[in-house]
Amino acid sequence: MRLPTARQIRYEWKNNGPVVTWAVIVLCVAVWAVEMVLRLVAPAAFNVLVGAGMVMPLTMLAQPWTWFTSMFLHAPNLMHILFNMIALWSVGPVLERLMGHWRFLALYLICGFGGAVGMRVWAFASGDWLTAAYGASGALFGLFAAVLVVYRRIGEDIRSMLVWMGVNFLLPFVVGGIAWQAHVGGFVTGGVLTWLLVAGVPALRTRSFTQRMWIYGVVVVALLIAAAVLCGPRL
Repeated sequence: MRLPTARQIRYEWKNNGPVVTWAVIVLCVAVWAVEMVLRLVAPAAFNVLVGAGMVMPLTMLAQPWTWFTSMFLHAPNLMHILFNMIALWSVGPVLERLMGHWRFLALYLICGFGGAVGMRVWAFASGDWLTAAYGASGALFGLFAAVLVVYRRIGEDIRSMLVWMGVNFLLPFVVGGIAWQAHVGGFVTGGVLTWLLVAGVPALRTRSFTQRMWIYGVVVVALLIAAAVLCGPRL
């Protein structure tokens, strides 16, 4: 498969093609490839890379970059990266075409942050502060929720999407080692933000989509930060 030319990329960008979706997929696959090489030739470096990039509820405020870096790391098995990238390709192009490139990217990153905060909230409730996680699943579940909100809004049949969501939500209870807390956090974040964008406060409905994305995005991020701060370890 040939890489797209600069001209093709410009064309897709101009016509709301899935440029950001492809960029995220390429970045995730590239990082995973680096992980695999390091795991084979330099296990110590692999451990450092993954250890520094994973998000952990206990340290996510002291190491705030980890909520971002963890979104692009994946487990050293083909199924994790393959499943997540197929899921991203199934919903990313639709949302990117509807929202535009930068607004879609903002949604993706905010949902990923919501997934990390979901883990911290659960740690606060359960006392399990040392569960670390990585992968794009939190952001992906946010995109799933966004598609559900949009499809429901325009009257599309969402039954197949609900089945897909149900399977994904049940998967952590069948296969161990999956951070379902990040799934829930990302899903709630994506659903709330998208609902605000398509409905939201009546007084803001006349604002442009970009303005609403800025306003609601900042509000949602602020609420997530507040939740992360308030749900700290009990002293």
